[in-house]
Amino acid sequence: MEIKKDGLDGIIWQNVQNEIAQQGYSILENVLDDTHCSELMDGFTDFTLYRKTVEMERYRFGSGTYKYFRYPLPETLQQLREKTYPKLAPVANQWMNNLKLNLSFPPNLSELHHQCELHGQSLATPLILKYGKGGYNTLHQDLYGEIYFPLQAVLFLNDPEADYTGGEFVMTQQVPRAQSKAIVLRPKKGSMLIFTTNFRPMKGKNGHYRVTMKHGVSEVRSGERYTLGIIFHDATS
Repeated sequence: MEIKKDGLDGIIWQNVQNEIAQQGYSILENVLDDTHCSELMDGFTDFTLYRKTVEMERYRFGSGTYKYFRYPLPETLQQLREKTYPKLAPVANQWMNNLKLNLSFPPNLSELHHQCELHGQSLATPLILKYGKGGYNTLHQDLYGEIYFPLQAVLFLNDPEADYTGGEFVMTQQVPRAQSKAIVLRPKKGSMLIFTTNFRPMKGKNGHYRVTMKHGVSEVRSGERYTLGIIFHDATS
């Protein structure tokens, strides 16, 4: 099923890029409609779609279940990944330049995956996550190997007002020699949140410096929470 035209194609990407550069994240509303959201949630029990299932409590990651998709990805997910990456690569490259790091990212997703493959990273990283009452996700970073893209996305598949309470998306920003800052977000159903994978530059008096970011999910107080995670780089396992 194709992404509706006013989902990604109607976005003013310059505004999104500016927001990400300024604060490390941006929320894009109405990327998925109800049909897309239902289709993705209904697929949670279709084992043929996934290469790996993780029960979070077993690894002390939190409480809930997530499943990594296998290649080929569902059409909706593939489109989201392919259409979003080229809009984010310029931001990623500007960040590396600001921090004077000898890193650059190619303009399209297939070239990024070629780089991943050269480093033994060939497994799909997009995933679907489900949390019930009491579910949560500890603060973490999604790296998966030597090659990783500094931005990723999460799509919210059900309604934080009608379907669950709690379950806020949480980020922490660690500025050198200072206390961490917490960022708490509650995007609407169908929204896509683009955010920092690992670190981002922040401008100071003497130029840019590196700020470490982590993300997680606060405890779900009632209902069930579904999200779709889009990581652009591939994994080793």
